[in-house]
Amino acid sequence: MSGHGQTIPMRTRPKGPLKGTADVPGDKSISHRSLILGALSVGETKIIGLLEGDDVLDTGRAMEAFGAEVTRHDDGSWSVFGVGTGGFAEPDRVIDCGNSGTGVRLIMGAMATCPISATFTGDASLVKRPMARVTDPLALFGAQAVGRSGGRLPMTIVGAADPVPVRYTVPVPSAQVKSAVLLAGLNAPGHTVVIEREATRDHTERMLAGFGAEISTEDTEEGRVITLTGQPELKPQDIVVPRDPSSAAFPVCAALIVPGSDVLVPGIGLNPTRAGLYYTLQDMGADLTFENMREEGGEPVADLRARHSPDMKGIDVPPERAATMIDEYPVLSVVAAFATGTTRMTGVKELRVKESDRIQAMADGLIACGVAVDTGEDWMSVTGEGPGSVKGGATCASHLDHRIAMSFLVLGMAAREGVAVDDGNPIATSFPIFEPLMTGLGAELAREG
Repeated sequence: MSGHGQTIPMRTRPKGPLKGTADVPGDKSISHRSLILGALSVGETKIIGLLEGDDVLDTGRAMEAFGAEVTRHDDGSWSVFGVGTGGFAEPDRVIDCGNSGTGVRLIMGAMATCPISATFTGDASLVKRPMARVTDPLALFGAQAVGRSGGRLPMTIVGAADPVPVRYTVPVPSAQVKSAVLLAGLNAPGHTVVIEREATRDHTERMLAGFGAEISTEDTEEGRVITLTGQPELKPQDIVVPRDPSSAAFPVCAALIVPGSDVLVPGIGLNPTRAGLYYTLQDMGADLTFENMREEGGEPVADLRARHSPDMKGIDVPPERAATMIDEYPVLSVVAAFATGTTRMTGVKELRVKESDRIQAMADGLIACGVAVDTGEDWMSVTGEGPGSVKGGATCASHLDHRIAMSFLVLGMAAREGVAVDDGNPIATSFPIFEPLMTGLGAELAREG
């Protein structure tokens, strides 16, 4: 059973070309941060294009529990009336973050330097994920964490009554860890410094600056050094959320592997810390173009056009690109199954501690569908034999992971015998309109049972 409802078995089969325009939802990362920073501001933050998936809605409910007022208007826009930096109230209930590692880790950071306590939990997937990577640096501010063995949820965070600023080097590339430390630093005096040896998605830095925080970034021999001046008064903003590049990956990749397809995906955020998949697909020979390049809300945006690409070749994906596409490796492995030759993905051990062990989950399903796969602790290789080569026919386990479920459903749109997933319910956490969007493009996608 999924964390947010009944199991929903689903199946896709080859039907014909995918054609049309795919209006994907708002960016999940920016949606989370819009709600949290709005709650830490004084006054009304207005949000247009918020992703209304379960993960983000859970974050909105959490902000209400900490004292903010969060309202959805009839036109689909949202308002957040914030309580100011350090103004979180102690919640009177357990904070359930559902499936969202991003949500729980960022919220922990935001409350860790407030003199309150809060208990966090999540669904069957989230309670298995490690939280020590966040609670360890939060302890440097003076916060305390008590949870299950292995640093897992449910967990209570006791915020620091007298927080101190922190200088912290992130041990592995993680935008969640970096962001949690920066959000904690908002209510600490002086300067909080985060050092990244490898740059990760920078939405938090961009948005903190937009809300009026004093924050700077410098590239040094140590790495990327981010310095935040604590205890600002954040100013409410009007935010237009760009469309999610991680969600766009599914209609884009489906178009590349389904014969005759031509799909336009408009208004996609192409922040350079998020766009690694699209450059990788171009390196493989995909017919993928960026049209109408522009800037919206401080983020680069473009319309993506993807056409069936029968001549794609396997490549070695540069390991330094991993942080810019970490959520897209599952669907990249599907594309690799229809390319010719071996696609090798290295430096991706972070995939093992996502909503599922994504390396193992994708390997098991691809092998069951007749694809040659090899794996190691921090790498995966997929050897494809070109268009029409994937047999399919398997029922693949989603492991309560939305990206695993959607990736195998994309596989089934081009595999000879189609593909089923045991549970498509987790898709609602990030891409609640996945089914109607894909069927609107011409895919055959059905619920079973």
